Amino acid sequence: MRYFVTGATGWIGSAVTAELLAAGHQVVGLARSDASAAKLTALGAEALPGTLTDLDVLRDAAAASDGVLHLGFVHDFDHFAESGRIERAVVQTFADTLTGSDRPFLLASGVAGLAPDRVATEHDHVPEAFTGPDAPRGGSEALALEYADKGVRVVPLRFAPTVHGPGDHGFTARLVEIARERGVAAYIDEGTNRWAAAHRLDVGRMVVLALEKAPTGQPVHGVAEEGIATRDIAAAIGTGLGLPILSVPRDSADEHFGWLGRFFGMNGATSSARTRELLGWAPTHATLLEDIASGSYFG
Repeated sequence: MRYFVTGATGWIGSAVTAELLAAGHQVVGLARSDASAAKLTALGAEALPGTLTDLDVLRDAAAASDGVLHLGFVHDFDHFAESGRIERAVVQTFADTLTGSDRPFLLASGVAGLAPDRVATEHDHVPEAFTGPDAPRGGSEALALEYADKGVRVVPLRFAPTVHGPGDHGFTARLVEIARERGVAAYIDEGTNRWAAAHRLDVGRMVVLALEKAPTGQPVHGVAEEGIATRDIAAAIGTGLGLPILSVPRDSADEHFGWLGRFFGMNGATSSARTRELLGWAPTHATLLEDIASGSYFG
């Protein structure tokens, strides 16, 4: 099969691309630069020049494919509303193009905010605050699911906030940077709020299994660990850097952590039991604390 993938050279996307190619599929990846195109070629994929704002390019690529895996996103936290508008336009374009074809449309989403007061599951719907054009990520998951009964096999890929592994430049890497800058490894209040996590390579495998097996309208959770207490994450970082551990009051979190404070203080404990049962997925790679202890975040 021939699949069109956005974000194909990204942190998760490159793992997905490798899994797709290993399974014998052809991959056409959106390449916004010569460097991205070279990475795709090196992986064995075909590069299609363009960006997420080139809707005609996206439309034509989707129409020529056997399905779309939308893993790209404009990560601009200084212009997050604009990133959401771009995301919504992309999802609308793909969904409209695939309508009536019964082809798969898998799109990146997240577990943050699904159920702040309990363990979230695949049965949880996106909260109202995450729907509509002005919502985070442009309400993309809710928008895509509107097409689940319009001849599109829509599968939201809800990733853990921490998808980790050697080379990670995401939330965990930023926590390490902040600890270095501040001279302490901090958590918020008691640090009992939990973050779900998964290794990048386990997530790459899960996405391909979802492409093969997930029915339309069924979210799947890229979660290997249901929840790690944030104070345990801070302790692992402190140990790795040889720094003391400190509790920061919630009203000082933004000052200490910057934009990451609002995320690090959230409770994101999430189950993937339904995903594992449905897909036969069994994560096998290192845990988050094992990855931190390995030293890969401190080089």
